Amino acid sequence: MDKQLLIFDFDGTLIDSVPDLADATNAMLTTLGKETYSLNTIRNWVGNGSRMLVERALVGKIEVLEGELTIEEADHAEQVFFEAYNNISGSKTVAYPDVDSGLKKLKAAGYTLALVTNKPIRFVPKILQTFGWQDLFSAVLGGDSLSLKKPDPAPLLHVCEALDATPDQAVMIGDSRNDILAGQNAKMDTLGLSYGYNYGQDIRELNPTRAFDDFATLVEYLLKN
Repeated sequence: MDKQLLIFDFDGTLIDSVPDLADATNAMLTTLGKETYSLNTIRNWVGNGSRMLVERALVGKIEVLEGELTIEEADHAEQVFFEAYNNISGSKTVAYPDVDSGLKKLKAAGYTLALVTNKPIRFVPKILQTFGWQDLFSAVLGGDSLSLKKPDPAPLLHVCEALDATPDQAVMIGDSRNDILAGQNAKMDTLGLSYGYNYGQDIRELNPTRAFDDFATLVEYLLKN
């Protein structure tokens, strides 16, 4: 592949954070006097950043129509959500199988690793430290680190420039439509993972360069190429 930079998504790719996100979402809804939802229902709302998760929870469905919420309602609910998520220990967030060893193998093989997530950046360092990954990534961007987030290519191109790599030397690795579209929009190869949060859509339908059903197989592919 002749690649040097691997740009990873976070939630749904490296970690399963839905149980903690669901707890924070339901805590927000309880505070606001609204109906709470099951883990499986909230799982389908994750992947487009915290604001969209909050809005979906407020209306109780994945598609939020224009005019259903005021900006003031969504702003207030998002702040309640942030407070709830900040107060959660994070103990329910787990790494997917073989991610910890796989990241270390890729780093040892000479790849530069970066993290581009739509999760607000304020919550990222704590999770990285929990897994001992804070030194693995040469660049880390959250959904609010720039004015634009995935599926816009801006975060990926920003990381390439910061780490002195061209898009054709980089690969975007993720589990969702936002990840694959961001990589394609940045004119870089994309590797899809089928086990994450993609609203029931097969990641292969988005035509990534390659797709894998588990992290170990993805690592094996990268180490051979």
